[in-house]
Amino acid sequence: MRLSTRNQLDGTVVSITLGEAMAVVKIRLGGGDVVTSSITRDAAEDLGLADGTPVKVLIKSTEVALGVE
Repeated sequence: MRLSTRNQLDGTVVSITLGEAMAVVKIRLGGGDVVTSSITRDAAEDLGLADGTPVKVLIKSTEVALGVE
């Protein structure tokens, strides 16, 4: 599958926390960093996500916010 999303990162699911409607999925990237994605529980189940599942992280955003103290 080819996608127009430019920011595509390969990773592996390291944890999934299922709520009633949402799932919080933590993915370890190749360099060791971990990113978190909140998706619907239905989507997590439809994708068959589990610890160790290889995934492609697709990041598309019109805003990137930063904060400092």
